[in-house]
Amino acid sequence: EVHLVESGGGLVQTGGSLRLSCAASGLTSDEQAILWFRQAPGLEREGISCISTFDGSTHYANSVKGRFTISSDNAKNTVYLQMNNLKPEDTAVYYCAADLICGTYYGGDYVFVDPDYWGHGTQVTVSW
Repeated sequence: EVHLVESGGGLVQTGGSLRLSCAASGLTSDEQAILWFRQAPGLEREGISCISTFDGSTHYANSVKGRFTISSDNAKNTVYLQMNNLKPEDTAVYYCAADLICGTYYGGDYVFVDPDYWGHGTQVTVSW
């Protein structure tokens, strides 16, 4: 059984940094991508980053590109999301998820998959 646990959320001021962790267990060859999503109150869930544990490729949403970095420590079965230069609009519940692939290009844009497995989320709040 796939089990994903997020940690590292909290309250930070604008311009600050946080590092989220996603500890994964039970992954099989059918789950070779770890994704990060976020959902703010009243807004749709947004895919923001993904890393392929197969080839190490990474993908980012335009909203976080250049500020967030995804990485993995395969020995610890943990994926990290380093978030720098945080803004109030980054306030959301952040979820990690797992699926076979990260996504695909569609009409010139990269579209993240709708993953099969989800963690319970961790709250990130960025104050002014």
